[in-house]
Amino acid sequence: MGMRRKAGADDAVSGQSADAADKSRSLRPLLTLKPLLLAHKGALAAATVALVVSALAMLSVPLAVRRMIDHGFGAHDAGLIDNYFLTLIGVGLLIAIASPARYYFVNWLGERVVADIRAKTFAHLATLGPAYFDRSHSGEMMSRLTADTTQIKSVAGVMLSQAARNLIMLVGALLMMFVTSVKLSLLVLVAIPLIVLPLVGFGRAVRRLSREAQDQLAEASAFAAENLAAHRTMQAYVNEQTVSGRFRDAVEKSFRAARSRMLARAVLSGVAVFLTVASVTGVLWYGASAVIAGDMTGGRLGQFVLYALFAAGALAELSEVWGEMAQAAGAAERLAEMMTTEPEIRTPANPKPLPVPSLGTVALENVTFAYPSRPDANALEGVSFRVGKGETVALVGPSGAGKSTIFNLLLRFYDPNSGVVLIDGVNVADVDLAQLRHRISLVPQEIALFADTVSENISYGTPGAKMSDIQRAAQAAQADTFIRALPDGYETKLGERGVTLSGGQRQRIAIARAILKNAPILLLDEATSSLDAESEGAVQQALDILMRGRTTLVIAHRLATVQKANRILVIDDGRLVEAGPHSELMRRGGIYSRLASLQFGREAAE
Repeated sequence: MGMRRKAGADDAVSGQSADAADKSRSLRPLLTLKPLLLAHKGALAAATVALVVSALAMLSVPLAVRRMIDHGFGAHDAGLIDNYFLTLIGVGLLIAIASPARYYFVNWLGERVVADIRAKTFAHLATLGPAYFDRSHSGEMMSRLTADTTQIKSVAGVMLSQAARNLIMLVGALLMMFVTSVKLSLLVLVAIPLIVLPLVGFGRAVRRLSREAQDQLAEASAFAAENLAAHRTMQAYVNEQTVSGRFRDAVEKSFRAARSRMLARAVLSGVAVFLTVASVTGVLWYGASAVIAGDMTGGRLGQFVLYALFAAGALAELSEVWGEMAQAAGAAERLAEMMTTEPEIRTPANPKPLPVPSLGTVALENVTFAYPSRPDANALEGVSFRVGKGETVALVGPSGAGKSTIFNLLLRFYDPNSGVVLIDGVNVADVDLAQLRHRISLVPQEIALFADTVSENISYGTPGAKMSDIQRAAQAAQADTFIRALPDGYETKLGERGVTLSGGQRQRIAIARAILKNAPILLLDEATSSLDAESEGAVQQALDILMRGRTTLVIAHRLATVQKANRILVIDDGRLVEAGPHSELMRRGGIYSRLASLQFGREAAE
């Protein structure tokens, strides 16, 4: 299921981005790291200074070696030898100080930047509406948030540092090679394109394969997350072996993609090493001939050879760094795709204020709406109704009729295709999203609890709430007794999604959360659906107190809930087909009467 369910839009974007990446022949996606690095200028400056000092210290060594070879082996030059070696010790001390400093600061930058990226990415994801999550897979999003950012960490710290250091070493070594011998340096310049061009070509391949490997890993992670989250269903249907086999296949696909990437990188390194060694050997042969002919001193040749080795080593390491950066560019590209996704629903530039205090009114005016994933099927069509302050209205209708869609529009998870949704007389599309949602408490049918303490779950929508207020809300929701019976009471940590609680207990904690929020408008989606008869009576009393003086819309299938409503709105196939109190609708003998007979049972028939 999870293996096949890849978002079409994401696939299209991914394919286009990958094609563009191949054509660009650059590491442009890594430029997104620039503002994050510049945000920590102190650490960046310290790392740069340490990097430059260690590189320049290494570049000074061949100068001392040349003078020692050419002038330092006579008995009368014993003092010079001492000076040379003391100088080398000083250079070693400088390197010993600068290198660890570089290591610390560049790794600090890497960890800091990745922490910033993860926080920024999650904050951005939190702003995206349900439409984005409807077409995306949570496992793939987590892969991008964790695995892709880990790929970037090495680039943000160590890789950029190594690239900069080796670039300094390469440029410095090349300059000193020209100072030492122009002829030998020209020979080296002829060889450099033979080394660099293969690196660029293989780098493109590594980047493409890295992107493919990350996509395969994300797909495998998504499949694993989806099935582990439904482990009870998996085991109840004895599907462990089938699921494990499919995950093994997914992992194998990821492995094959990673193997292709590693092979390309290995070939890249091998080609670079061979061409480098062959070039240095040719230059050495020419230089040795010049020394024999008396055109060059041994010390000068030694100096040139050391600089050539520095340049060759820097070039070889740059090839490794290029491969790593090409690999990270694929991860950065995937993150950039997610970060550039704009939320479909956002607060307008100049939001209108909601009236204070709240009027507690709700209205839909000729609203038609189709979900983005099903644009050809209207979930609502021409629906209009008004709910006054303190009124309780029940929404009744067959499954899939559009009842929950009304809740989604009131909370502005989506905007209608036509028509207007009003809260307190103001179009919800014109107001600040946070202000709008602060005025509404929702108790959904599928309760969302978190692997945190009971008190944190109750105060989820009211951060900073006092423990006394949390306990009062729990008491009103008839949850205090069973909470205190838990091992650590209100500080008991619940399992993921509150798995350690019964359905009725989860429902009561959700009701306590709504009570604590104390919003003027309540949306109750089958708030008593998971309760047994005894618990339902207690919770219904709590809901009666909670609903008093508040505007309440209830999606209900139980007669006790429906009968207490001031009005009942019957929704069928996205249309409002009947409206009125229970007794009147039963007398009409229409859709409501039929639903009552089928869903409410004997009690409704009476």
